[in-house]
Amino acid sequence: MKINNTYLVFLLFVFQIALGQTSGAKEIFGQTFEQSTTIEGINIINNNTQHTTVSDENGMFSIVVKEGDVLVFSAVNLEPLKLRITADDLAAPTLKVKMTARQVELDEVIVNENAHINAENLGIVPRGQKTYTPAERKLYTATTGGGIDGILNSISGRKAMIKKEIVVEKKEMLFRKLEYLFEEVYYTERLKIPVDDIKGFQLFCVNDAEFAVSLNTKNKTMSMFLITNLAQQYLKILENEK
Repeated sequence: MKINNTYLVFLLFVFQIALGQTSGAKEIFGQTFEQSTTIEGINIINNNTQHTTVSDENGMFSIVVKEGDVLVFSAVNLEPLKLRITADDLAAPTLKVKMTARQVELDEVIVNENAHINAENLGIVPRGQKTYTPAERKLYTATTGGGIDGILNSISGRKAMIKKEIVVEKKEMLFRKLEYLFEEVYYTERLKIPVDDIKGFQLFCVNDAEFAVSLNTKNKTMSMFLITNLAQQYLKILENEK
C-alpha cells in the first residue's frame, strides 16, 4: 500500500508539471517580413517547447505558444531573431515579424554573357510587376484609347461590359483554385456539406472577399480557417431553404 501511495504522488507531481507547461498555450498566426517584403522558408522554433514550423511563400506561419515563450527565427540569408511572446502578441490577430538581411561581402562579380538578363534583373521595372488578364487588357485599351475611340467606347457601354467580364473572369479563376485546394471528402466529412451542394458552396466561398484574398495569396492555413465559418453559414442557409 505504501508503494502504491508513493507511485500515486509521483504521477500527480508529473501531471502538475505537464499542466503548468501547457497552461495558457494557444495557436497564433504570424507573418515574416524583410523590410516590406514577405519572406518564405523562415525556420521558426519555440525554445521552450522545441515545436518548429516554417513560413510559407507568403511569409505566413502558425505555432503553439504561451506568454513568456521565446520564438527563434532564422534563415541562411537573414540575421537570426529572438522574440519573447507577450500578452499583446497572443491577443493580436497576426504577429508581424520583421527580419534583417545578412550583409554578405562579395569579392568580385563576373557577368556571364549567357546569363538571363531582363528588365526586372536590370532594375528597369519593379520585380513582380502586375500582369494583366485578357479582359483586363481589353479594359486598359478601351480606357486609354482617348479621342473618338474613348467617346465611342463610353457611348456603347463597352467599358462597363468589359468590367463585368473582368469580375466573371476573376471569379472563375478563384473557383478553379478552390476546386484544386480541397478534395471532395474534406467538404463532406470535415465541413458536413452535402455532396450535391459542394459546387454551390464553392461559389458561396469565392464571393466572400476575405476568403478570395486567402486564395489569391495561396494562404492555405487562412483558407482552412475561413472556410470552416463559411460552411456553418452555408449550412444555415440550406436549413432555412428546407
